[in-house]
Amino acid sequence: MGIFTRFRDIVSANMNAMLDRAEDPEKLIKLMIREMEDTLVELKSSCAGTIANQKKVVRLLEETRDKEAFWDNKAGLAVSRGRDDLARQALLEKRRFAQRCEAVEQEMDELGAIVEQYKDDIQELENKLKSAREKQRMLVQRHIRAQRKKKAHQEIRRVDSAEVMQKFEEMESHIERMEAEADLVNYGKKTSLEEAFEELSADDDIERQLHDLKSSQTAQKDDTNTL
Repeated sequence: MGIFTRFRDIVSANMNAMLDRAEDPEKLIKLMIREMEDTLVELKSSCAGTIANQKKVVRLLEETRDKEAFWDNKAGLAVSRGRDDLARQALLEKRRFAQRCEAVEQEMDELGAIVEQYKDDIQELENKLKSAREKQRMLVQRHIRAQRKKKAHQEIRRVDSAEVMQKFEEMESHIERMEAEADLVNYGKKTSLEEAFEELSADDDIERQLHDLKSSQTAQKDDTNTL
């Protein structure tokens, strides 16, 4: 299992734990980015260490191949001088270094594969980190809007509650009672304009009655004089 694979397991576990505790999504995003950054540093450090080992192994392989070539030359020299005993010993040394070369080459191939895997993991993680940073602001803003929307709906439900509506009804009844009391204060009273017109009407009625009375008396006098 590679470092990046372990990182995904760690992030997944932390996300599940935070979601179970209903943690703030903003904190969760920051945690993910921080863990990705820390893992990226660890990956690069491990990759650098492996590359350094790879260079040592390359130097070791070159030295081992040189030793193999050295004993091959010594074996040839011994044969040319008729020293088969020395030739055999030289060939044994050559075989020993040849076997070591094979082991070192295998180690170098394994280190090369590890370095390539590190590079792939680093590239993948850098892409994911870039994407996470780009999405961070958007997700935080969405979270803020969601909180405000939730609060607004809570306020609406609170306003729509029976208790609040009862308060409004009580207030409305109180205002209506105050309006009724204000109307009762002026109930039966006429305005000065109304009173002025009523006085004019009353004067006309008196004048008619006076006129009728005078006309009646005049008529009675005329009848008396006629007799």
